[in-house]
Amino acid sequence: MEFTYKGLTAVYTRHSVTGDEVDQQLERLRQQTPREVPVVGRSAAAGDVVELDYAGFCEGEQFEGGTAEHQTLVLGSGTFIPGFEEQLMGAGPGDQVTVKVTFPQQYHAAHLAGKDAEFRCTVHRVFRREAQELDDGLARAMGLDTLEQLRGELWKSMQEYADQRGELDLQDRLLRQAAVTLDVSFAPEEIEKAVEEQMETLAAQLQRQNLTVEMYCQFTGKTPEALREDARGEAEQILRLRAAVDEIARREGLQAEEAEVAAELREICRQNQITMEQLQAAYDDAFAAAVAQNIKTRKAMALVRREAQVREEA
Repeated sequence: MEFTYKGLTAVYTRHSVTGDEVDQQLERLRQQTPREVPVVGRSAAAGDVVELDYAGFCEGEQFEGGTAEHQTLVLGSGTFIPGFEEQLMGAGPGDQVTVKVTFPQQYHAAHLAGKDAEFRCTVHRVFRREAQELDDGLARAMGLDTLEQLRGELWKSMQEYADQRGELDLQDRLLRQAAVTLDVSFAPEEIEKAVEEQMETLAAQLQRQNLTVEMYCQFTGKTPEALREDARGEAEQILRLRAAVDEIARREGLQAEEAEVAAELREICRQNQITMEQLQAAYDDAFAAAVAQNIKTRKAMALVRREAQVREEA
């Protein structure tokens, strides 16, 4: 079979964002962007937020790590050590409160574990966090003037995102079409390495949800061996896609330019909120090869997309 990556055909179904979808996103924003309502006419109670300064003392000496300014604390949340929050209930703005506590025996700072301490606190504010109303106040919290303006901007950004996702999906489908026509085979060790990469990716995804592969197996009723077998098909497909990208790059002279690599590294730093110096610590030959492959893949996908015959429908 001849490797075919030009003149492919596909249907692109464009998703048009609906008013209901915008309303759902507005509701999520309303819940996720609470407003601060001052507590008036009473003292602090469970569920209130206090803003305070505090300084911690143990055996008459101020200890490191026990001082903060304008710290916010939800009373009753159990965020601070036992007994701390309860002693702030009943306080009000401007109050000076001395909180006396005993650190737990298993406290992470060994030099404080099991010891008595006091925190000298100054309360600045007492307020509650409440969900925004679905009105212009929500828009102002998002840096705009009116709810209709917020709705319009939200609709626009949601449609742009849907279009981007749809285009990436289209390019992926076209590249997979091309890869099917590539006459290539892989050594068993290559496939096993790709399967291992798939398993490492799964483990990383689960870790972000505070799960392990063992826990995932318990939930799904599968064994680790079954997971590996499930990953084999996708691993072989990924190898085929990489081979297709490499062949397109070879035929079309596609490569990762120095400026493109630099831009890619800056984007990695931005997404992971790290500095270039921090990234350099993990930057080895394998990392560099992965970055170059990503750039070549995007170029190959864009080329296949340009050369394809795509019918768009709503």
